[in-house]
Amino acid sequence: MSLFLVDSHCHLDFPDFDGERADLIARARENGVQRFVTISTFVAKIDRLLAITREFDEVYASVGTHPHNAAEESDVTVTQLVELSKREKIVAIGEAGLDYHYDKAPRDVQAKVFRTHIAAARETQLPLVIHARQADEDMIAILEDESGKGTFPFILHCFSSGRALAEAGVALGGYVSFSGILTFKNSADIRAIAADVPMERLLIETDAPYLAPPPHRGKRNEPAFTRLTAEVLAEVKGVDLDTIARQTSDNFFRLFRRIEDPRTAG
Repeated sequence: MSLFLVDSHCHLDFPDFDGERADLIARARENGVQRFVTISTFVAKIDRLLAITREFDEVYASVGTHPHNAAEESDVTVTQLVELSKREKIVAIGEAGLDYHYDKAPRDVQAKVFRTHIAAARETQLPLVIHARQADEDMIAILEDESGKGTFPFILHCFSSGRALAEAGVALGGYVSFSGILTFKNSADIRAIAADVPMERLLIETDAPYLAPPPHRGKRNEPAFTRLTAEVLAEVKGVDLDTIARQTSDNFFRLFRRIEDPRTAG
C-alpha cells in the first residue's frame, strides 16, 4: 500500500471549510492522508460533525466540550457523553482539558468538565482527546489523580507543553500527538521532547484550520499538511517517512479501536 497517514485531530465542521470539504479530503488523500478524526468542541453541535462523517467514509468524530466552552456546557453529564458515544462513527471523547492561556472559562469549571470527560473515557474505554495549554502542573495532578481511580486511554493533543507533562502522560499510558507546531523554527524544545517520546506512543495531526506548518504558516491549515509534520517528525526520530507513517498509523488504530484498519482488512 502507498503512503498511509492519519490526521488524528482536525476541525472539519468549522466554517473555514464550508463548501470545499470534498476538495479538501481529495487533496489530503493525494498527500497520503487516508483517515481523519474531526474533533468536537461543543456537545450541542455533535449533529453537525456526524453529518460530515456520513458524507465521507474516511471521516470519524469525537464528542466533547473544549475547555473554552466549559462554562456553557458545565452541566453535561457522564451519562450523556456515554450515550452520545454510542452513535455511529463516534470514536473518541473530547476534546476536553485545561487552557490557562485564554482562560475563557473559570479554571474550576474547566477542571470539573474535564473530570466528567475522563469518567466517560474510563467507562467507554474510548480515547480521551486532551487539550492542555499553560496548565502543566494542574494537568499532571488531575491525570495522576484520575488514573488512580481506574485507567482510561488518552492523547495529549497538539503537544506544546513542557517535558514533565509529556513524561507523565507516557508514564500513565497516554499518547502524545504533534501538530504543525513541531515544524516551527522556534520549536526546538518541542522537537527535543518528540525525540524522546517512545515510537509506539506517537501520533500526528493538523488541528486544522489552525497551526499550518511551513511553507503555509500564517495561512489556513488543512489535513493535506499532515504530511509536512510527518516529514519533520521522521527527521527528529532519525527514520524515513514511511516508517513514521506506518508507526503513527499503527498507534492510531491501536488507540482508536472502533476504526477498522484498512491496511489489514480482508
